[in-house]
Amino acid sequence: MSVVDGLIVRRLGRVAYEPAWQAMQRFTAARDRQTPDELWLLEHPPVFTLGLAGKAEHLLTDIGVPLVKTDRGGQITYHGPGQPIIYLLLDLERRHLKVRQLVTHLEQASIAALGLLGVKGELLAGAPGVYVAGAKIAALGLRIKGGCSYHGLSLNVAMDLAPFAAINPCGYEGMPVTQLRDLGVQIDPAGAGELLLQQLQNILGNSHG
Repeated sequence: MSVVDGLIVRRLGRVAYEPAWQAMQRFTAARDRQTPDELWLLEHPPVFTLGLAGKAEHLLTDIGVPLVKTDRGGQITYHGPGQPIIYLLLDLERRHLKVRQLVTHLEQASIAALGLLGVKGELLAGAPGVYVAGAKIAALGLRIKGGCSYHGLSLNVAMDLAPFAAINPCGYEGMPVTQLRDLGVQIDPAGAGELLLQQLQNILGNSHG
């Protein structure tokens, strides 16, 4: 655990999805206006997650990967080893942040981290997340409860991308997906996670009110 600019950072390693989700819910339910904000850096074993408004038909094929219906926004996505994830447990009211601003911060941090690795990240109109030449490399999904956020941001680094072929990623049929390894970037998932974490901390620190 480390603390920077009032943010507690926890590096949790590889954690099954449902226990991590339940821990976020418990943390958010128990916190008050004095509770420090936290960022959790972790990975999950293979899992599909379906957002609150997600449609089950976006799971095209049963490939034996578990599907969890979760409480974030967004449609279906895949998490697996080699994909660092940062969960943001933030008091948005205390930080004077609107949800749209937080989404923008997540996208900006992803683009900044990619830029440091020589990769040009871009936004696509109407499609949340970050893309490289039209292929998705970073996905985001949030839940806001009582003015506080949980869930967060994932970055494809060095994973098995095959499970993405079994879904319409984030609800988009035929959406291509990429990762840093396939773009020729030699960085391990832990290093990429730390880089993304640093960019998020910089942006959140600058926006702290």
